Amino acid sequence: MGDSNLKPKINTGGQDPVLKQAELDYMKIIEQKNRERVQKLHQISRRNRITGFAIGAGVLSIYMYSIFAVKQETFLDDFNEPVKVQQ
Repeated sequence: MGDSNLKPKINTGGQDPVLKQAELDYMKIIEQKNRERVQKLHQISRRNRITGFAIGAGVLSIYMYSIFAVKQETFLDDFNEPVKVQQ
């Protein structure tokens, strides 16, 4: 792997870029807004997981109830096979 794949470094003339106080303040505001946004996304994700588990539990309980109710049905147990007509 040669260095030919890497982009050349930019020469800034030996000076680091100096940021103004207004730019630093703006960066702090943006960072705070981003933290708030991430916190809201975590809360929404948590609520979505809880809702998903609740819906899944409801579906599973309905399914299990249906299986249990069908096992108790006895109307087919008393079914008499029809008499075959012989010719």
